[in-house]
Amino acid sequence: MQECRARKSPVIAIATEGDDDILPHCDEVIFIPQCQEFIAPIPVVIAEQLLAYHIARLRGCEIDQPRNLAKSVTVE
Repeated sequence: MQECRARKSPVIAIATEGDDDILPHCDEVIFIPQCQEFIAPIPVVIAEQLLAYHIARLRGCEIDQPRNLAKSVTVE
């Protein structure tokens, strides 16, 4: 995170609710609910997917047909 900050890049963190220790180290925080450690990746992945979706929309990227997607992945 410190290397990103040194290069003037915004730092976005994903943390569990109540984890305020992360606040001084990042520009934005996406808080996920407290849950057991073995299911924690599920809300993290959902938050990451939503973040990627909204960034792509703001940038004007084609969301349903991303460029450079291998033809073996797409089915028409």
